[in-house]
Amino acid sequence: MSQRIIIDPVTRIEGHAKISLVLDDQGEVSDARFHVVEFRGFEKFCEGRSFREMPGITSRICGICPVSHMLTSAKAGDEILAVEIPEGAVRLRRLIHYGQLVQSHALSFFHLSSPDLLLGHDAPPEKRNLLGLLAANPEVARRGIRLRQFGQEVIETLAGRRIHAAWVVPGGVDEPLTEAGRRRIQKWLPEAKETIEKTLAWFKREMERHQEEARVFGNFPSLFMGLVTPDGGLEHYDGKIRFVDSTGRVVADQLATQKYREYIGEAVEPWTYLKFPYYKPLGYPGGMYRVGPLARLNVASRCGTPLADRELAEFRQLGRGAVLSSFHYHYARLIEILFCIERIEELMEHEDLLTPQVMAHARRNRYEGVGCLEAPRGTLFHHYQVKQGGLISWANLIIATGQNNLAMNQTVLQIARHYVKGQKLQEGMLNRVEAGIRAFDPCLSCSTHAYGEMPLSVELRAADGTVLDAVARG
Repeated sequence: MSQRIIIDPVTRIEGHAKISLVLDDQGEVSDARFHVVEFRGFEKFCEGRSFREMPGITSRICGICPVSHMLTSAKAGDEILAVEIPEGAVRLRRLIHYGQLVQSHALSFFHLSSPDLLLGHDAPPEKRNLLGLLAANPEVARRGIRLRQFGQEVIETLAGRRIHAAWVVPGGVDEPLTEAGRRRIQKWLPEAKETIEKTLAWFKREMERHQEEARVFGNFPSLFMGLVTPDGGLEHYDGKIRFVDSTGRVVADQLATQKYREYIGEAVEPWTYLKFPYYKPLGYPGGMYRVGPLARLNVASRCGTPLADRELAEFRQLGRGAVLSSFHYHYARLIEILFCIERIEELMEHEDLLTPQVMAHARRNRYEGVGCLEAPRGTLFHHYQVKQGGLISWANLIIATGQNNLAMNQTVLQIARHYVKGQKLQEGMLNRVEAGIRAFDPCLSCSTHAYGEMPLSVELRAADGTVLDAVARG
């Protein structure tokens, strides 16, 4: 008879999820699903609030990447104002965004995934965590702590607080950077650069021990999507959308982010609260694509900074076209940390970094706005429609984790079929299934929203567990 294995909860991720594996009569995995079991519905309770409040409100979506939501929301507000924000504000927005990318990538790599990479996927669960990492290799653990501190220091210096700031607003930013703030950031830069370069060298040596995982963890053809500059360079704050296929061929390029609904569709399934975005020209589910650091390095022609470009050239030796294995999200995160530190160095030397001209003042001039940027986990969209007085009448958020949903489910199935055998289950097998999800660094608190009809069931139970009433939708 068939057997079902439930991994609940999936550990060392942001948010709540479970994985179900279905085994056939021979004990082989016949199906696998990644279920997101929490629902938040941010779009709905943003209705009726002013678009000017949205950066502060949406930064509360997530404690890991609040800056990404604040920036994307403000960019949507810029469109509603129909203004061109001052160049000084653009530089400061980029600066805080680079700090966000560094601290989030450091959290993912060092705190959530390094226990598997350093201690091994078969290590005892009680040791396979940050405390175990500290005991086994305190130097690696310290690097993660210090790199994350650097990113948070950039954020706090600019926005006044590390989490849930409201410093970025439609039209620009609230306050300019001070000379003391610039010195505070500059003081960290030598250590941060040395730390990431040492970590990259260490990780490239460690990859020799994880060749099997690299072959199995989400190693399949798909599209990849990300923002690029007009000449195809790596871009995080602005730019246009590019899709490439598994051979590295450009499928679509310089697509306007404001027209995302022309090329991105959103499907739902009854067994999860996480949407399934897909590339419309290929339909659902054939239009599977991946976003995030792996996708960004696959779609970009180059990084545009000397050290990151050197690392990118080495990274691309992993594949004949695009680098396909989702295991290499880890590698891509480290390269992006290096890139961000180089960009921060450049911004620190800009002659007009401390300009007080950081705000464009205007009233609502449009009834709709779309903001887009590359959050740590991938491309993020905020789409607002407003009424006459600037109050939100409709909102849609497309989160990076949702865009990876089809690929995450395919990854779970691929890993489970390789490692899980029903005759003899071992904890290390199941941890590898979880680790495949951790490679994407999903943020499920960000991702569980509704667009159209979301399948939902509600039960009213008595104290003894008896179902008194039930209602279902979708």
